[in-house]
Amino acid sequence: MTSGRAAVPFRNPGWAGNVGEFDLTEDEVRGTSYVGPIPADGGHPGAAPARPYQLFDRHPAAPLFEGPYRERFEKLLSRYPSAQGALIPVLGLAHELRGHVSPETMAEVAALLGIPEAEVRGVASFYTMYNKRPVGRYLVQVCTNISCSLCGGDEVLAGILEETGTELGETSADGLFTVMEVECLAACGFPTAIQINSQYFENVTPADVPALFERLRDEARSRLGASREAAR
Repeated sequence: MTSGRAAVPFRNPGWAGNVGEFDLTEDEVRGTSYVGPIPADGGHPGAAPARPYQLFDRHPAAPLFEGPYRERFEKLLSRYPSAQGALIPVLGLAHELRGHVSPETMAEVAALLGIPEAEVRGVASFYTMYNKRPVGRYLVQVCTNISCSLCGGDEVLAGILEETGTELGETSADGLFTVMEVECLAACGFPTAIQINSQYFENVTPADVPALFERLRDEARSRLGASREAAR
């Protein structure tokens, strides 16, 4: 028997590569324009709980909840038979707004819902998708489970840490990137899979890392520049 990893003879082009007869661009497949703008008030009550997990823009000092976010909070409550049942989406709403769920945020959510703070802490600490501390503008989650590991996930992770100048769980000096190693991202057909905020990137190799992160830096410069202009 030969030792070491066998060469991968074929790489599934992945969802982002499914252009074929549909003639779709990457932005049309990977982007969010196909769902239209997402209103802060949640739109229809039935869709109010379904929102992106991690956003580029967040406001850690923002109040819970005012204006349209208060409307969305009320819509969330209307979808459940008790305030306790609404806890997970309400935590998600707080996470979306502030970018993480701090102990202070948990206490505020408990007061808003009228349930014990210990119950809120128990739920928030059980689910890893709630960040308990601030993270970068881009939360980079690299799968190193079996499929991705066999196809170079560890090397991709090492390349990303080098590219961002961080260790696992740290935020880069420019505040843009927090890198995490995670279990299966449910994209086993397209290893190595990476989730960056709410977007998936498939078939990532170490050679892809520099261009991907330069693209993210360009996007960040554009978005932050636009925010500064709007604030003037």
